[in-house]
Amino acid sequence: MAFGWIDEQAELRRRAGLVRTLRPRAADTPVLDLASNDYLGLTRHPEVTEGAAAAARTWGGGSTGSRLVTGTTELHAELEDELAAFCGFEAALVLSSGYAANLAAVTALAPHGSRIVSDAGNHASLIDGCRLARGATQVAAHRDPDAVRKALQGHDGPAVAVSDTVFSVDGDAAPLAELAAVCREHGAGLVLDDAHGLGVLGAGGRGAPYAAGLAGADDVVVTVTLSKSLGSQGGAVLGPARVIRHLVNTARTFIFDTGLAPAAAGAALAALRLLRREPGRAARAGAVARELHERLTAAGLEAVRPDAAVVSVRAPSPEQAVRWAADCRAAGLAVGCFRPPSVPDGVSRLRLTARADLSGAEIERAVRMIGETRP
Repeated sequence: MAFGWIDEQAELRRRAGLVRTLRPRAADTPVLDLASNDYLGLTRHPEVTEGAAAAARTWGGGSTGSRLVTGTTELHAELEDELAAFCGFEAALVLSSGYAANLAAVTALAPHGSRIVSDAGNHASLIDGCRLARGATQVAAHRDPDAVRKALQGHDGPAVAVSDTVFSVDGDAAPLAELAAVCREHGAGLVLDDAHGLGVLGAGGRGAPYAAGLAGADDVVVTVTLSKSLGSQGGAVLGPARVIRHLVNTARTFIFDTGLAPAAAGAALAALRLLRREPGRAARAGAVARELHERLTAAGLEAVRPDAAVVSVRAPSPEQAVRWAADCRAAGLAVGCFRPPSVPDGVSRLRLTARADLSGAEIERAVRMIGETRP
């Protein structure tokens, strides 16, 4: 029978407690949300939603084609210019998702004969970019510049190191300055995914590369998503203008994909301008994360100290993690649930998002519900 193996795989997932399901949410819910990536609480901000609506009224519901045909509007160019300037880079290129941005950057910058050194804790989109690239990938130990140095030694061709700036599972930060120094020793480029740093780290939320003094460097390329701190959807690659021109001509997820919808571009631009005007939002997101961590550990829970806005709490097993998250939801709290294969270390955990708009009472309520439902 065609696809008969699917049933066998489904049964294996069920036995391992790894079945995933979709849960459509209503527009309005009393559930306290610590599961989304809306770090700055901007998704429903009136300026952001009006930015989306105004763009749709002006440009229509879709971009009508790929960026190289009809899918580039003046709005896209405006967003790219302001995003690059805000983050301290020469140029930017907007794509339909952060996933597409990572595939574009890695595949376009790792040609045949190149070496890619990828952190063991990297996001799936970076891993898939490495798999699709024509260069040979070597996985380096998590957050270990010496491992990257060893992987680059003895290679004479093009090379690039690839890393998240803030890792999505535990919220721990990469040693960016040390990674850049290692890459420069060997003439390698550095590609950084700042999905979880933009809007949270750096002066006014300009990102982890900006905070590390790497913004604008000619050997550093950064990818970001517009779907987290900027409350919209889409992704972008930031870097030297010549690198961006190279991506326009070679990155398949840019060339052959429909351009980002105008509404998403308009929302992201409005959020970016709001963040520039209210830089305190970035600091508040970090402060909420630290308070969550302090309260959770004080309650006897095993929480990982956050470097940005992600706080994870270890669970005994995949099955208990699923039950814990479900019990939290039943109590009125939405939390993320990370299990294998989404976690590289095999340890299941709850994943909490520290939002800048959370009140002290909401933080206290969240910690109480997590503690009361613990396995």
